[in-house]
Amino acid sequence: MLGDKEFVFGLIAVVCLLFASNRVRLDVVAWLALLALLLRGILTVEESLAGFGNSVVILVAGLLVIGETLQRTGVAQGIGSWILRVGGDSQARLIVLIMLAAGLLSSVMSSTAVVAIFIPILLKIASKTQLTAAQLMMPMSFAAMISGMISLIATPPNLVISSELEASGHQPLGFFSFTLIGITVLAIAIVYFLLLGKFFLPHNHENAKASLERKSIGDLSAKFGFSSNVYSLSISGSSSLKDQTIAEAGIYDRYRVRIIGVHRKHTRNGSFEIINAEPEVKLVLGDVLICIARPMQIADFEAKEKLAHHPLTEDRAEKVSQQIGAAVMMMHPESRHLGKSVRNMEFRSKYGVHVQGIRRGKKVLDNFVDTELVLADMLLIVGDWDRIESLIKRPDDFILLELPREYDDLAPARSKATTSILILSSMVLLSVLNVIPLVAVVILAVLAAVFTRCLTMEQAYRSIHWSTIVLLAGMLPLAKALEKTGGINLIVDSLTAGIGSSGPLVMMTLLFVLTASLSLFLSNTATAVLMSPVAIQIAEQLEVSPYPLAMMVLIGASAAYASPVSSPVVTLVVEPGGYRFTDFLKAGLPLMLITYLVAIFLVPLLFPL
Repeated sequence: MLGDKEFVFGLIAVVCLLFASNRVRLDVVAWLALLALLLRGILTVEESLAGFGNSVVILVAGLLVIGETLQRTGVAQGIGSWILRVGGDSQARLIVLIMLAAGLLSSVMSSTAVVAIFIPILLKIASKTQLTAAQLMMPMSFAAMISGMISLIATPPNLVISSELEASGHQPLGFFSFTLIGITVLAIAIVYFLLLGKFFLPHNHENAKASLERKSIGDLSAKFGFSSNVYSLSISGSSSLKDQTIAEAGIYDRYRVRIIGVHRKHTRNGSFEIINAEPEVKLVLGDVLICIARPMQIADFEAKEKLAHHPLTEDRAEKVSQQIGAAVMMMHPESRHLGKSVRNMEFRSKYGVHVQGIRRGKKVLDNFVDTELVLADMLLIVGDWDRIESLIKRPDDFILLELPREYDDLAPARSKATTSILILSSMVLLSVLNVIPLVAVVILAVLAAVFTRCLTMEQAYRSIHWSTIVLLAGMLPLAKALEKTGGINLIVDSLTAGIGSSGPLVMMTLLFVLTASLSLFLSNTATAVLMSPVAIQIAEQLEVSPYPLAMMVLIGASAAYASPVSSPVVTLVVEPGGYRFTDFLKAGLPLMLITYLVAIFLVPLLFPL
């Protein structure tokens, strides 16, 4: 029968296989691992659930809210627009600006959110410069990963390692204590892509080619298999639609016609407005239905429901374009809607917009309403601009890929941008001064964002990626189980017995290789949870400072460039960039080696052995 130690090692192997397979959600794997340790009796109930009360978990949740604040107030989008304006059509200048912006911005907010924000910006840049998206996406995603080496709050593994150092009786890492390493790696990575990018980055992938001009809503519809434009039909006295709600009429199910808005005249003042086509909106005599459908379907709908065809006048078309819009969205790797159909998730009633079409790779799906959604599916969303913008601000479920040129006429308010920058600056300053605990600093920043109305508490709660929180809280007990059963001592003894006599530099190399390699298949957070106590105990056995060894784990956790499944930061750019697995191997492996060389040179200088 397996002993507890062997059980824990076997459980870690199973966790690694499930993570690498990408068939089971990471947070579900964490729950299963936690449950296995609890039922086996290795950990008590309190020990199993202790991760949810860990300060690291609170920090990560708070920092996700701060990232959402920067996104909602338009700070990140403003940086993207500045890149487009300053970069011009120079590929070299664009790569420098994009990598600097992605790396520095990701050092103070969620790197996944930064990549999600930058994807449509880079697609827009590609369309205006005749560059392919593939020449821009990978440098941007690698820079976002490198951000983990710049500041303490840039990525959860840093907080895990700092917390482990503190729990072992050492001083936690400072906010900028290793920034020189990250800035150096980022600078060399920029030079790397400028000089060698043309050899590693694809140029001719069909998916990576951007069109030469911004598409209209009609163009986007055609891309998803619809040769339709917007139609307007008025409800006459003999129409059966009169006095029915949109939901009761069942228009889409019966005719495959989507009502995206209702043009209604007010009885009091005679003015017109476009009403968003909510399911509960009751249709009345004289309403003009703004519809999207194929010509044959609209003709059938018009005839059977006794509707009058209205030409879409310039005035009405302008009002429609100001209110009703479209966007192309992609399913996020951690979306809670993966595996659900559009009908089952009640997309229309939940988000107030329509899914007009779905593309899976190059294929347009027929009868998509009942098709289960999978990673990287592209959805054509149509509806009220405000609702579309609300959907765009949910980067944990959907990633914006493209907006039509009609969107350029809209100018969302960014009145709280200065306030959010001040909150971020104050948070960083207090963290550097170390006058109060870091967790208190982050909580203060979150409350400041709410009190100044940069976002509401409801929006703050929605911005927290609960799958990330569960993954972190669920993996922390696994490290506790390793320690409790003697597994960490076994790993440490094996490593020190094998190469301990070769010196700490060799051990630092081994820790970097192990961490970076595991991070290619495991979550880098899970890897840091497992490797940080190993590094600290090895340092104690070698009688050297734990900081250099811990830093190699920290840097290795942010250097897993060579796999498209190593992190959502990389996974997000695969589809819009048109990349293959081999593209990441070719570009990522040399950069991993460069990162190691920078680390093995700078770490002993900044953190003496």
